Amino acid sequence: MCGIIGIVGRDDAVPLVLEGLRRLEYRGYDSAGIVVHANGALTTVRRAGKLGALVDALDGTTLKTTSGIGHTRWATHGAPTDVNAHPHSDPTGQVAVVHNGIIENYQALRDEFAADVFVSDTDSEVVAHLVARVMETQKVDLFHAVQQVVPRLQGAYSLCVVAAAEPDTIVVAKLEAPLIVAITDSAAYCASDVAALIAHTRDVAALLDGQIAKLTPDGIEVIDHAGNPSEPHNYHVSWDLAAAEKQGYAHFMRKEIFEQPTAVSDTLRDRLSGTGLARTLHLDELHIDESELARVNKVFILACGTSLHAGMLGKFAIEHWAGLPVDVEVASEFRYRDPIVDSNTLVIAISQSGETVDTIAAAQYAKQQQAPMIALVNVVGSTLARTADGVLYTHAGPEVAVASTKAFTTQIVGCLLLGLYLAQIRGTRYATEIAEVVEKLGEIPQAITDVLATDAEIEKLAQKYHNSPYTMFIGRHAGLPIAMEGALKLKEISYLHAEAFPAGEMKHGPIALIEPGSLVVAIAFDGHVFEKMISNIQEVRARGAAVLAITSASRAAEIRAHADDVIAIPDMAFELAAPVVAVVPLQLFSYHVARQRGEDVDQPRNLAKTVTVE
Repeated sequence: MCGIIGIVGRDDAVPLVLEGLRRLEYRGYDSAGIVVHANGALTTVRRAGKLGALVDALDGTTLKTTSGIGHTRWATHGAPTDVNAHPHSDPTGQVAVVHNGIIENYQALRDEFAADVFVSDTDSEVVAHLVARVMETQKVDLFHAVQQVVPRLQGAYSLCVVAAAEPDTIVVAKLEAPLIVAITDSAAYCASDVAALIAHTRDVAALLDGQIAKLTPDGIEVIDHAGNPSEPHNYHVSWDLAAAEKQGYAHFMRKEIFEQPTAVSDTLRDRLSGTGLARTLHLDELHIDESELARVNKVFILACGTSLHAGMLGKFAIEHWAGLPVDVEVASEFRYRDPIVDSNTLVIAISQSGETVDTIAAAQYAKQQQAPMIALVNVVGSTLARTADGVLYTHAGPEVAVASTKAFTTQIVGCLLLGLYLAQIRGTRYATEIAEVVEKLGEIPQAITDVLATDAEIEKLAQKYHNSPYTMFIGRHAGLPIAMEGALKLKEISYLHAEAFPAGEMKHGPIALIEPGSLVVAIAFDGHVFEKMISNIQEVRARGAAVLAITSASRAAEIRAHADDVIAIPDMAFELAAPVVAVVPLQLFSYHVARQRGEDVDQPRNLAKTVTVE
């Protein structure tokens, strides 16, 4: 969950490393550091706090160098302090390392050295000690020293290592944590995310597990642990530098909320092939044999956090259209029980980054049981995409804000497409019906645009409720995952106490939390459970709660008799399309509440965008 950037071959390496760290800060922002070659030695500067603290520390320095590595951290081992910030060095200062992931056997490795030689509480520092010892005792270069050290490391890691004696070399290694490399006419680069390199190149290579690479201004050499030449996964990034900038918006989160009409349109584009009655749903990037999907008799959806809520809607879509039983599983728990998985079980793994370690591990477990696996991801070339038998990309573009918005709405759309595709393969819906539903999905972008036009009204509601001590979100059927996502967004960026419950379960306990001054956000768009939601709203209103209802335009007049405030969304052609639109006012509401409370909406405390540690 940390950001890594390395550059070798550029005269202006320091500002370029800092710029790369700025683009990676969403991956971790409790400390940052940089190490460069200067005057035959390694010079390290690191500071606790956000990247600005490091920039301030470097202000006025003249570190002219052709190579450097940098790191922005989300703490796992050791508090976020200057001494625990990366890069870490050996006692002689001859080797420095930055690390993303967790070295699980770090304590056993540290025990090989005197305790007083370690200055930090991290698991990462031991790597620098090990590499320096191998270089000194075996008289090998940095590349071969790292090659000997990494087989001893247990856990997950992406490592970037430099040595004072080799100013034109960076060595990197990868296992389960993401790492990419790239070469241009003037330099070689490495990073934990393509966002750090997009200003330099859009042609990159993702290292595979077990690969080690040597970067010099002349090129990149990749080997496996045994020293054999090895090929990384090369790919081209479809988006450009402008997509990763704020483009005039105050925050990335706000920009990404307002990008949702385009993101959904891109996810839906060119999904129908053929003409007239012969039209079929076409998922060209899936690359999985239809006969393999036709024999499926059960589906597992694996995801974490926001992606889990999208998966819950995927369950409704697949069961409704394809007639298959679906279990939605918290990915971090899946492999620690005894799930019944075999070659007739389809596994759908959902992750924005494609690097969520819990989801990857759960998916790999399912593959070991011979289950066919589809990845629903946003990032081309990601680990989950490479692990899967088939991939459905969401085409949301880069999402920088930690709190997910456009990735979530496009994930829902992706789940709906998968439900329809399975129905097409299984013959549970007529082709004309499937094509009609796909066409109706094309109405979603305009509906989201209409909701975004009510931003000023939603901001006023945020002003009204931003000090609510407790907020309960309730929903039923397709409204429940949206209630859960609304509660997650509010707590993520405003730090207010928010919870979500199935509306019908309130009477079994949660209603005891309702008292005068509580806020209840009710997701009550038009559908077969609408009247039941009215009853649930009346229950909380009778106990003194204020009610903010999200409903369909055709139901707004009816629900106003039972709610204090109403946000109306456009009527949708079918019930499972409504959640994609209904979540947008909740995103705006959370954004404005956090702004009213003076919180950092893009980088909320204790969170990071890409969760690469278990």
